[in-house]
Formats: sequence, C-alpha cells, structure tokens
Amino acid sequence: MRFVACAVVACALQAAGIPELKNEPNLERRARMAIANAESALSEAKAAYAKGDLKAAASDLEEMEKSIEIAQASLTETGKDARKRSKPFKYGEGKTREMLRHIDALENSMDIDDRKIIDGPKAKVQQVHDAWLLGIMGDKGSDK
Repeated sequence: MRFVACAVVACALQAAGIPELKNEPNLERRARMAIANAESALSEAKAAYAKGDLKAAASDLEEMEKSIEIAQASLTETGKDARKRSKPFKYGEGKTREMLRHIDALENSMDIDDRKIIDGPKAKVQQVHDAWLLGIMGDKGSDK
C-alpha cells in the first residue's frame, strides 16, 4: 500500500506542469516538483528529437529551463542557508548534475546544426547547479 501511495505521488509530481508548480504553497515541495518536471521535459525532448521533431524538442527544452528557474527561485524564497539546511539544495544539486549528464548525451547525439537549441537550457541548468553547489560548499568564514 505504501508503494502505491508513493507511485501516485511520483506520477502527480511528473504530471505537474508549470502553472501547477506556481500554485504549490510549500516552497521546498515546489522546487522538487519543478525538478521532476524538468527531468520529464528533458526525457520528452530526447524522445521528440529521436522522432525528428526539432520544434517539440526545443519546446521541451524551454520547459525544462523554466522549471529549473522555478526550482531555483523557490529554494531562494525559502530564505534557508544552503550550508546549514542543505537537504533540498543537495537534492537539487544532485538532480541537476544528473540532468547535465543527460543533456550532454542528448547534445552529442544531435546534429551540429541542431545543437543551438540546447545551448541556453544547458547553460541555465549548469548555472543553477553551480549556484547550489557553491551554496552548499560555501565559505564557512563568511558568516562571522
């Protein structure tokens, strides 16, 4: 029964679109939902590109980028210090690191002319990943 409940929650998280994300009042949950939505959009972009639908792939990559921006904004709005209360930041950092590997694989499978659609979203995911990592690993002497 517990597994079924977890599966239902996981499906709900992945089915959430950007408008539903913005309605979530719990900021940490919103960030998790946004990350799950970004992962889902990346998977859809891979599938669309494999089918040869470049427009759909570009749209999915744009949704991934927006979802990552929502996740970053949500964790920033919590006001929590990433070094002291690192759990949601570590989760996000790990997921974005994994997403970057998948983005690199997608980019390597693309034709050179098609790679321009992935540049912006990849840069955003990298920027958010780096910000979360630096927040977690930040200078311990900076709060003295």
